[in-house]
Amino acid sequence: MNWFAIVTFIVILVSIYIYAYYRSRSVDINSSDGYFLGGRSLVGTTVGMSIIMTNLSTEHLVGQNGQSYVAGMEVMAWEVTAAIAIVIGAWVFIPKYLKYGVNTISDFIEIRFDTMTKRIVSILFMFTFVVSFMPVVLYSGALIFNDLFNIDEFLGVGRLTAVAIIAFFIGIIGVSYLILGGLSLLAHSDSIYGIGLIGGGFLVAVLALFVLGDSNLLKGIDTVISQTPEKLNAWGAVDSDIVPWPTLFFGMLFNNLYFWCTNQMIIQKSLAAKNLKEAQKGMIYVGFFKISGAFFLVLPGIIAFNMFGGDLQMDSAYPALISEILPGWASGIFAAVVFGAIMSSFVGALNATVTLFSLDFYKPVIKKSATTKDMAIMGKIVTVVVGLLTIVIAPFISIFPQGLFAVVQEFNGLYSMPLLAIILVGFYSRKTSALGAKLTFVFHVLTYSASKVVIPEIHYLYVWSVLFILDLLILIAFSHLKPEKDDFEFEKYKNKVDMTPWRHVKWTGIVVLLLVVAMYVVFSPLVLAK
Repeated sequence: MNWFAIVTFIVILVSIYIYAYYRSRSVDINSSDGYFLGGRSLVGTTVGMSIIMTNLSTEHLVGQNGQSYVAGMEVMAWEVTAAIAIVIGAWVFIPKYLKYGVNTISDFIEIRFDTMTKRIVSILFMFTFVVSFMPVVLYSGALIFNDLFNIDEFLGVGRLTAVAIIAFFIGIIGVSYLILGGLSLLAHSDSIYGIGLIGGGFLVAVLALFVLGDSNLLKGIDTVISQTPEKLNAWGAVDSDIVPWPTLFFGMLFNNLYFWCTNQMIIQKSLAAKNLKEAQKGMIYVGFFKISGAFFLVLPGIIAFNMFGGDLQMDSAYPALISEILPGWASGIFAAVVFGAIMSSFVGALNATVTLFSLDFYKPVIKKSATTKDMAIMGKIVTVVVGLLTIVIAPFISIFPQGLFAVVQEFNGLYSMPLLAIILVGFYSRKTSALGAKLTFVFHVLTYSASKVVIPEIHYLYVWSVLFILDLLILIAFSHLKPEKDDFEFEKYKNKVDMTPWRHVKWTGIVVLLLVVAMYVVFSPLVLAK
């Protein structure tokens, strides 16, 4: 075990915590608004970095690079095409959420449909956060830490046992982090960790190319292009197991709209912005970042294939690459950056789960007289309970053979498409049907679950492509055939922040969209994948 790396790791973590605590100490975490939404005080850079770090974690570093190790650049769809949905979020979704002054996505659903629909959505959010997303983050993070510090050898235990022990300690630290500082502490930590993760991610790709090219960067690049041009094709085959190209325009687009525009874990950071201008800035920053993600969340997997051949297990490719290329003295620095990614995603999802429970169930159902202080206290109690439950589940993620990233995506499919349909109808239709919303969820959950049994060979992105359209048609039909008695009054609800838009949001969004197109031209048979 490298003790210098361990000391470096601890020093970096403590330094970032002190910085974040100093920056966030003005926020009262004993109030519900302060604990859950950071006092609505975040600026664009903080919003952007916090979203990036909540989204980007070890299930991306390990999972997406593992998929690209097998399938190549088609995996970049999860990163690059996300920028399209993010721009739409900045232009359309965020202004509408802030206009209605909501605290959660489910708040908006209650405004447009009813309380029961809101609680169904909240339960589905919390279920998938607890049983898939957070355990995957802990498990994948523990995999990297074990490979960096050889914890299994140091303790004299098996790899899975070591991973479970590491996941336990990471989870406990994450729970403590949220209790001590709330969303504001996390967001300010993310500002530093985000810079480190982006820089460190690119550095890994560059170092790997140097090693592959025998200390020659250009030779390394040439090796990847000349030896594996087929892996540089971002357009997956129609029957691809990873991302079939037709789904880029349907299932993938619909999923990105769900994740970046209706997912509580992501949107909560934008709702914590001090005004619309800062929220839109943050989203556009994220759009540029997602395009760059192809170079450190996908490319290293292809480099690993060139370096080790195709005999590794999918989720072992990135940890093996790190062990091969990273100098011993740098292990502590990289571990600190990875730890920041784990904390951001784990604590971000934990905060979203606790926020949904406290605002949607504790206050209106369990204790209607609860003050904001009571809600913050209950939030901390639920933080501990949910955190411990997640820690227990994490080691069992190892039984899923399809890879870490696919586990999260397929679980999200339980509710992602009907949620997107409900939000869109809520935005644009004066007539809605609470009954239609509930039946849409029931139809989707049953049909999607049945598809896993009846047509398991059909890629889930194809299934989503069809189900979203059916979900939307069912909801629209009920909204016209059995609508609520009164038309919705859009003008009735008041915003809680300044709604002046960012004056550069249109043209910067267009630049992001053009870069997406450019990436798909470069990584195609027209240019690199010849």
